Amino acid sequence: MAEAAEEKAPAAPVGIPMKMVIILIAGTLVLGLGGAFAMFKMMSGSSGEKPAAEGAAEKPATHGEAESKGGGHAGGGETGAIADLDPFIVNLADSPEVRYLKVTMKLELTNASAAEEITARTPQIRDAILVLLTSLDSVTARSPQGKHKLREDVTQRINGLLPKKSVKTAYFTDFVIQ
Repeated sequence: MAEAAEEKAPAAPVGIPMKMVIILIAGTLVLGLGGAFAMFKMMSGSSGEKPAAEGAAEKPATHGEAESKGGGHAGGGETGAIADLDPFIVNLADSPEVRYLKVTMKLELTNASAAEEITARTPQIRDAILVLLTSLDSVTARSPQGKHKLREDVTQRINGLLPKKSVKTAYFTDFVIQ
């Protein structure tokens, strides 16, 4: 009879112990948070960059006014004076749809005196850039290769209008397609 009572007793559940489940969940959570933190740090850039709040406190240069800045392209080297151009808002050359492009640019100049040349030739420079921008279509403007080509074309067109090749490169500070 003792044997019959033992057979009817419920068997212990077979599976993973509760402590193991808790350890697995905690480990997965720690790895996920660690991975997210590492990705956030890589995407935010180096810790030596200036925070946005400090940069906003500086007075921005107005149209044609130049300023010298440290830093620049990742390639290193010394930067020249920086001249701001007013924003450009143009229709793109997409035929069935109407698309707009808003671009704000800064020009890196070889020296501070080149800013005076840029200011004196602002109407010709704006015209050359407007003609170039309106010839773009949205597919070209969205691609990284198209942006690099546009940067080179802007630099060449402006240098073609100036007595000396005073523009090193153009930087896009705003680039919005709608």
